[in-house]
Amino acid sequence: MAGQAIRKFLLLFNSVLVKRSEEETVTKGGIMIPEKSQGKVLQATVVALGSGSKGKGGEIQSVSMKVGDKVLLPEYGAIKVVLDDKDYFLFRDGDIFGKYVD
Repeated sequence: MAGQAIRKFLLLFNSVLVKRSEEETVTKGGIMIPEKSQGKVLQATVVALGSGSKGKGGEIQSVSMKVGDKVLLPEYGAIKVVLDDKDYFLFRDGDIFGKYVD
């Protein structure tokens, strides 16, 4: 899943790198959705994680998700990162609202 450029991009602390899900351009009934009417996609897949952050006692608190998890993102607050000509988004672990459970 992760490309060569992602493997060379080292995430620090509690960072989470995600790839947004594809936008729906056609409804289930076959109607084309105009680009202006398409909303921002708030679902993504985790592609890389940082090592975690230090707690009050100095212990490392790991990130609360794993690579491959489907997560719900906030609408704003991401840092766009372009790797291998693909758009990824960088969030802090605490900024992600939740993850979808199978």
